[in-house]
Amino acid sequence: MRPTLVLDLDGTLVDTASDLVATLNAVLAGESVPPIAYDEAVAMVGHGARSMLAAALKSAGEPADEARLDRLFAAYLAHYADHLADTSRAFPGVAEALDRFTAEGWTLAVCTNKLEGLSKSLLSALGLADRFAVIAGQDTFAARKPDPLHLLETVRAAGGSRERAVMVGDSIVDIETARAAGIPVVGVDFGYSAIPVRELGPDAVVSGYDALFDAATALLAARRTG
Repeated sequence: MRPTLVLDLDGTLVDTASDLVATLNAVLAGESVPPIAYDEAVAMVGHGARSMLAAALKSAGEPADEARLDRLFAAYLAHYADHLADTSRAFPGVAEALDRFTAEGWTLAVCTNKLEGLSKSLLSALGLADRFAVIAGQDTFAARKPDPLHLLETVRAAGGSRERAVMVGDSIVDIETARAAGIPVVGVDFGYSAIPVRELGPDAVVSGYDALFDAATALLAARRTG
């Protein structure tokens, strides 16, 4: 069976922070809520837009009842859909690394807490979508990260198996998901985690995509011999 590489999206594959934060603050401005500082807002990325909105409102001392979150979430999605690739770009070396994995017989997939449709639109805009067998968002299956079912179903949909899969992510959400799924995980140290990714306990850490292939293949080899 072909090995499967499953990657998170925001902060792992694509540097989306500028567009995410701009959308967040545009929605808050419509509520007369002061903007959230960039660094604070970036630390809110990982659980999806609705959770980011709730965290931003809490930080501003604003009520975050379900009705308000429903309304702001709809506004967020509408704004972001029109601006998701204004400044977002793949991290350096992504395309080359993905091509190497494909050439070496790996199947590629995305497991993200961004909505599936927005994920596909963003990756299409950046010319990356066709590289992935599956692009699974928070609404693709009956679960979302950190529920391990999200990752396990992504691997299954890609035609892979847990025993032959490796996860790549930038946050505690990704690491907890992989741990619960029983899948080794590579942390990237250039993402959006408020805590240095090395301190979160991934199985390996890389500082660039040029190191990812060796890290992932080493984890897979260790699993076969472990």
